[in-house]
Amino acid sequence: MRILVISDTHGNWPLALAVCEQAGQLDAIIHLGDGTDDADLLAHIVDTKFVRVSGNCDLGSSEPRELLHDISGKKLLLTHGDLYGVKSGLTRLEQRGVEVGADIVLFGHTHHAVITTISGILFVNPGTLMRTATQTFAILNITPAGITSQLNNVY
Repeated sequence: MRILVISDTHGNWPLALAVCEQAGQLDAIIHLGDGTDDADLLAHIVDTKFVRVSGNCDLGSSEPRELLHDISGKKLLLTHGDLYGVKSGLTRLEQRGVEVGADIVLFGHTHHAVITTISGILFVNPGTLMRTATQTFAILNITPAGITSQLNNVY
């Protein structure tokens, strides 16, 4: 399973669409909030399974703030991250990941891309596609051999 993970598009749906093309063949796209309107638009344009949660800037969104999602036998915890104070560290999000038995935790909010493993859980923040100096996204691969993730700069 090859999954594009994006977050914090903040209205920059044209770049998000370009990233979908840059990423190549995908089995799914995950949007982690602060741009659910962008995600809705992309879901109508891109012929790929789309999963999304809302962020703190998605006022009025009907999307959940947190979602447990099973993909290829792995449990993913999807959240924007603000409810867990991720700008101050990952301790609370780590506790939630352990509590729900997540294999992978995907989050955004900080606009800083990171991949790390804590308590045996893979944590991935794809960064932002907002109009800033550094625009990044993540590719998550889930195969019978295991889970890998990589961060990519937009070109």
